[in-house]
Amino acid sequence: MALSGMRGLSVFISDIRNCQNKEQERLRVDKELGKIRTRFKNEKGLTPYEKKKYVWKMLYIYMLGYDVDFGHMEAVSLISAPKYPEKQVGYIVTSSLLNENHDFLRLAINTVRNDIIGRNETFQCLALTLVGNIGGREFAESLAPDVQKLLISSSCRPLVRKKAALCLLRLYRKNPDVVNVDGWSDRMAQLLDERDLGVLTSSMSLLVALVSNNHEAYWSCLPKCVKILERLARNQDVPQEYTYYGIPSPWLQVKTMRALQYFPTIEDPNTRRSLFEVLQRILMGTDVVKNVNKNNASHAVLFEALALVMHLDAEKEMMSQCVALLGKFIAVREPNIRYLGLENMTRMLMVTDVQDIIKRHQAQIITSLKDPDISIRRRALDLLYGMCDVSNAKDIVEELLQYLSSADFAMREELSLKAAILAEKFAPDLSWYVDVILQLIDKAGDFVSDDIWFRVVQFVTNNEDLQPYAALKAREYLDKPAIHETMVKVSAYILGEYSHLLARRPGCSPKEIFNVIHEKLPTVSTSTIPILLSTYAKILMHTQPPDQELQKQIWAIFSKYESCIDAEIQQRAVEYQALSMKGAALMDVLAEMPKFPERQSSLLRKAEDAEADTAEQSAIKLRAQQQTSSALVLTDQRPANGSPSVSQLGPVKVPNMSNVNQSPAEQELTHANGALTVVDPQPPSTSSPDLLGDLLGPLAIEGPAGTAPQSDPRVASGLEGGANGEALAIAPIEEQNNTVQPIGDIAERFHALCLKDSGVLYEDPYIQIGIKADWRAHHGRVVLFLGNKNTAPLISVQALILPPAHLKMELSLVPETIPPRAQVQCPLEVINLQPSRDLAVLDFSYKFGTHVVNVKLRLPAVLNKFLQPISVSAEEFFPQWRSLSGPPLKLQEVVRGVRPMPLAEMANLFNSLQLMVCPGLDPNTNNLVASTTFYSERTRAMLCLIRIETDPADRTQLRMTIASGDPTLTFELKEFIKEHLISIPIPSRAPAPMPAPMPPQARPTSPPTASLDPGALLAGLL
Repeated sequence: MALSGMRGLSVFISDIRNCQNKEQERLRVDKELGKIRTRFKNEKGLTPYEKKKYVWKMLYIYMLGYDVDFGHMEAVSLISAPKYPEKQVGYIVTSSLLNENHDFLRLAINTVRNDIIGRNETFQCLALTLVGNIGGREFAESLAPDVQKLLISSSCRPLVRKKAALCLLRLYRKNPDVVNVDGWSDRMAQLLDERDLGVLTSSMSLLVALVSNNHEAYWSCLPKCVKILERLARNQDVPQEYTYYGIPSPWLQVKTMRALQYFPTIEDPNTRRSLFEVLQRILMGTDVVKNVNKNNASHAVLFEALALVMHLDAEKEMMSQCVALLGKFIAVREPNIRYLGLENMTRMLMVTDVQDIIKRHQAQIITSLKDPDISIRRRALDLLYGMCDVSNAKDIVEELLQYLSSADFAMREELSLKAAILAEKFAPDLSWYVDVILQLIDKAGDFVSDDIWFRVVQFVTNNEDLQPYAALKAREYLDKPAIHETMVKVSAYILGEYSHLLARRPGCSPKEIFNVIHEKLPTVSTSTIPILLSTYAKILMHTQPPDQELQKQIWAIFSKYESCIDAEIQQRAVEYQALSMKGAALMDVLAEMPKFPERQSSLLRKAEDAEADTAEQSAIKLRAQQQTSSALVLTDQRPANGSPSVSQLGPVKVPNMSNVNQSPAEQELTHANGALTVVDPQPPSTSSPDLLGDLLGPLAIEGPAGTAPQSDPRVASGLEGGANGEALAIAPIEEQNNTVQPIGDIAERFHALCLKDSGVLYEDPYIQIGIKADWRAHHGRVVLFLGNKNTAPLISVQALILPPAHLKMELSLVPETIPPRAQVQCPLEVINLQPSRDLAVLDFSYKFGTHVVNVKLRLPAVLNKFLQPISVSAEEFFPQWRSLSGPPLKLQEVVRGVRPMPLAEMANLFNSLQLMVCPGLDPNTNNLVASTTFYSERTRAMLCLIRIETDPADRTQLRMTIASGDPTLTFELKEFIKEHLISIPIPSRAPAPMPAPMPPQARPTSPPTASLDPGALLAGLL
């Protein structure tokens, strides 16, 4: 920008740069904006120079990040100025400040068109640049014919035609209908005969976009593209300014080969031969040199050539050359080149003829597993996984197991899954497979999914010859002082079934097996105890005649767990106790598991799914799912049985399996002649998909360092706060007469979200609305998760935020349709302007079939979300406390009707409200002192001090004193705390008392199944 001669603009920029802080800068900007607004109101007195200067100032203020909501008309009017300086300013500022949907742009269309069809080349370039930057369907429909005429005009200079090609490309991307295929294909072929490389490069960019949508119409361009590559490869007629480090126009080479990849094949033998000669020249002439810039350019051309070679399925000799060249690249020191070499070698695996050649580089690929760069390690792992077959599986899997001990935690889950799949897919014998899986569990137990140990149990059960070996290996692992819980599960299960096969081996008597397993019982979680109880019952069954001492020990364990609070453990203990007293009948009831039916391995099914879903397909799916709004749509890809489909073999944590892959322990219960029933601790996933799974993901907003909100200790332990729906002082939302009834209590969900930052706000049979929020100072970023639970779309979706006066809220555009089993994420920005207890309301509606649902939901953007706990010492507290003397900055009130609670429970309530309890400040042990910092845009950071005086003789009343530097804040915080002390009881989630043990004759053999609390279950999930 030529700003010389504008003294006022230079002075303004100097003033901004000399500001000491952001507040000074804001004041200076506000002053300047006020001056510009005043001058624009009296536009008749403005000279073109002054208008240009003020518009430049507006652009500079906009570039600083401030909103400029006026002066757009003045900027647009400069486009029609007759002189270049004013016209340049108009075009630049308009393209920067306005988007394609702005109404003012319609006023400029005629002026822009006149500049395009005019004779002034400079004005033509300015107009084409504006159209290319802004785009828009209206511009595309009005101006595309004129842009096309410029592009094919022989009287225009190359400078204008280059811009016309790029401008037409932008318009085509906005509206493909602007290019008529029938009339344009021949002209496109003519453009490829252009001698000027600048016009040719721009035209090739346009061709890539055209053939990506419809290659059939542009077959005539294919031989022209090959001729362009021949011209560049031989460096014929390539000006010096288009030669980059000795490489003739690398950008044009890359674009041309990209365009050729959209054509399925090349039928003409002469064209095919010419193209392969060019590709051969590129492959032979590329090497690694010291100059980084030359390397970047030559490798861009080379890797595009490799992609084209694979696309055309060249002869084996050329493929071998490609692999040999990539073999050199994966051995160089430059990490970027190594990465590209590994990535392209992985893509080469799609060509079956070169796999044997790639295997020659196995040692170097394994070395890349230890590279400092995790991206290179991941590519090396992908390549090893892809190149593995029967001939090299043993070596590769052993390398992966060895690498597992030192691998990053970020890679271990993916590494474990891939090692397990390879071991199963290419196992030379089953004993080796068992060894690999047990080593895998031993080295990476935390990262081994249940699928893996389920599968090894199935193999052992179905192969009698393998059972003694597997039992012996499991016994050896149990001797280790510390083993993972997954190893305890698989070892206990195998030994429960087959330990009797080891009876003659030293250390393998039933009592010794029981002792070594029972040692692990105190270290395992609740989910493993049922498997151990089953193992004990199996050991008892195999010990015939019974060992009295062993029998008493096992019966004592069953008796201990008969009163366990966990329903499944209790039921197993009760029924195993009863069964074990039946003597010989126990042999029939707890007989060995039958062979599993032959079916496809779930691990191999995941591998096939991952191989079928290539990166290109994933990209196409993602583009297809993108909406016109800023909301992100995530489609639930699960099959009907509720088990998740795996789109890629990345870090996957496999959840509970369906009946097809039922755990061995559950299958054993089903097999026990109907004597036992399985109590499923969770509802099946088919009924309600976990469309709010993303609530568990990270959420971050910009904010000052060190202001991350502290976690609520009650929420962290799975507790939810809040119950009373009439608690907060807001006007109640009117009764909603929808025929579709919500699932769960809306008020309870709202109050729970007041004390934590993620959870479900609303749910009905068709939709689930969740919230995840992050609060930093007076800023908040809330993401609304709108999940369609059905296989039909939700239509006419509308969401309107009704904010109170103290909150500034901006919700991103919500799409009108939510696809089936999909989740839409809608960010909501919140800024707190001042203290208040008023609440925002979400007015949400949608249509499903004949049902029209409209709900008004209170949003948990409450006062405590803008509090940050702060610990203060006595030296800091008392001077502040004394300085705030009397109303309205310090308010005191005797509160009656308080829910009686111990002082420790009240402290927990205060912590959940983001109030930091400061022990030791008040000498009276019946009193409680707390402090916090309140943030709003008006008050900034404001310290708040709280003192609670309780009466041990009457816990239903207390005296509360609140002090802060703002009278409104003091009153609002006092009322807010008072409401929580009186109206919102915090439900206690203490464990239920253990039932008293019943005499043996009175114990039921099948205790009643405990009913599940959906709210408690959801709290556990979140």
